[in-house]
Amino acid sequence: MINFKEIEYLKSGNSRQQEAYKDLKELGIFEKLKNYNPVLTGTIPIEIDLPASDLDIICSCKNHREFSKLLSELFKNQNEFKIHSKTYNGRQSTIAKFKTEKFEIEIFGQNKPTEQQNAYRHMLIEYQILKAKGKAFQSEIIKLKEQGIKTEPAFAKLLELEGNPYEKLLNLKKGVN
Repeated sequence: MINFKEIEYLKSGNSRQQEAYKDLKELGIFEKLKNYNPVLTGTIPIEIDLPASDLDIICSCKNHREFSKLLSELFKNQNEFKIHSKTYNGRQSTIAKFKTEKFEIEIFGQNKPTEQQNAYRHMLIEYQILKAKGKAFQSEIIKLKEQGIKTEPAFAKLLELEGNPYEKLLNLKKGVN
């Protein structure tokens, strides 16, 4: 299994993953945010991304004011930099967004270990499903995403899961029924 907690796997990935690695290294995001246990999540790590897919980086932060201040200091000069805080899944969250030449980058912080955050948990389950179901399933997920269906609902549709797709995916055993 890929160690998603380190971004080194991107170096030997597909061309989009290699571009992501280059951007992330040039910006030094993971080094600058190492105290917040950053993890790249989303569709690019598991190869179900679309051309407009962003780089989602989750972080664990206890002090949102301090985290916001650091993100602003580090990235305020990036294109279209924005930062805000809101409640997400019942937890205060800080979200910063900006653009590089090739990617939109979103940095998301909650007072929760990154390994326990839903973005990471969903990605691991989706990765396991993709490995178990193969390339044809992966292609079907991408087709649904191209039609505008979000990632978790696309998985739920193909797996015939009823109810809230975000919750249903988290309840799967080992990612595959």
